[in-house]
Amino acid sequence: MTNATRAVTGVTGTGRTTADVPASYRVGIIGFGRIGRRRAELVRGHPRLELAAVADPCVQDLPQYPSCAWHRTGSDLLRQDLDAVFVCTPAAMTPDLIVESLEAGKHVFAEKPPGRSVADIERIREVEARHPGLRVKFGFNHREHESVRLSQSLLSSGELGRLMWMRGAYGKAGGLGYEGDWRADPAMAGGGILLDQGIHMLDLFRLFAGDFSEVKSFVGQTFWHVGLEDNAFALLRSQEGCVAMLHSSATHWNHTFRLEIYLTEGYLVLAGFLTGSQTYGRETLVIGRRDWTDVDAARGRPREEQYYFDEDRSWEREVDDFVRCLSTGSPVVNGSSLDAQRAMELVRRVYADDGWQAAR
Repeated sequence: MTNATRAVTGVTGTGRTTADVPASYRVGIIGFGRIGRRRAELVRGHPRLELAAVADPCVQDLPQYPSCAWHRTGSDLLRQDLDAVFVCTPAAMTPDLIVESLEAGKHVFAEKPPGRSVADIERIREVEARHPGLRVKFGFNHREHESVRLSQSLLSSGELGRLMWMRGAYGKAGGLGYEGDWRADPAMAGGGILLDQGIHMLDLFRLFAGDFSEVKSFVGQTFWHVGLEDNAFALLRSQEGCVAMLHSSATHWNHTFRLEIYLTEGYLVLAGFLTGSQTYGRETLVIGRRDWTDVDAARGRPREEQYYFDEDRSWEREVDDFVRCLSTGSPVVNGSSLDAQRAMELVRRVYADDGWQAAR
C-alpha cells in the first residue's frame, strides 16, 4: 500500500487573548545563561508579562534590556515588587530559589530538574502547599511539542486501541567541553544524562501511560569519566501491563530523539525534535494502523501517514499556560510540581535498581 505524507508548516498559534487578563505581571529571572535569555525573550514577547528584573552574578546591565533592574543574587531580586519569578539555574540552586521565591509571595516557573534529589522536590511541594494562592510550574516543554500533542490526542481518542508498549531513545553527542560543563559536575547537577535529559522521556512515558510500578535498569559510565552516568538503560512496567524501554545516552555521537508507541490497532513513531540547538533533526510523526487484510500488510508494510513539524511553539505554550494559571487561578496541569516529583521518583528508582548513587 502507498504511504500518505503530509507536511505541517506554520502550526496554529497558541490562542492568546488579552481581554480576560486584567493586568500584566511583573517578572524576574534568576539565572541568565542560555536558558534564562531564551525565557527573557519569551517574557518580553508576551502581552501580559513585563520583564522587570534579572539576577546573575556574571552578567549586568545588558543594553537590550534598558528597563530591567540587575542584581547579583536571587535574594536581592526577590526584594523587588514582582508577581512571578523564572528560575533558570543549575539543579543545585533550584530548590532553594523556588522555596525562597514562594516564601516571598511570588509565583514560580522553574526549569527541570527540580533539584538533585527527590527530597528537593518534596521540600518544594511542602512549601507550595503552605501557599495555595501561588502557582508553581516546571519546564517539561516536551509535552507541548506538536508531535507529542497529536500523539496524545490519538491515544485519548482510542482509535488506535489499547497502549501495549513504548520504546524511547534520547541521546547527546557529547563533544569538546562536555566534561567542563556544570552538568558534568556531581555537586552541581546531582545526576548525569538520565537526570539532565532522560527525565524528559520518563515524563513522556508518564504522560502516555501513567505511573509505573516496576523498574529494572543498568546505569553506568562507558566513556565520560566525570563521576556521573553517561548511559542509562531502563525497563518500566505499569500496573496495566504497559512496558516502556528507555535508553538515555551521552555517547550517542549524534543527537537523537525517537519514541515508538505501539497499541493494539496501530503505532506512533516520533522522531527528531525541534530544539534550540536545531541538531535533533526535523520533527516527524508517523501514524501506522494495523492492517491484515491484504498481502502487503501481511508482509509488515501497513499504511502510514507521516507528519512534519517545522515550528517549535512548546516554550511559548508553556509560558502561555503559566500566565493562564495566574490569571484564572486554575491549577497547573502540565508540568506541575506533582509531575516533577513523579518524574524524579522514576529517576531515583532507575538509579536505585542498579545501585547507582545519584538522585537519592
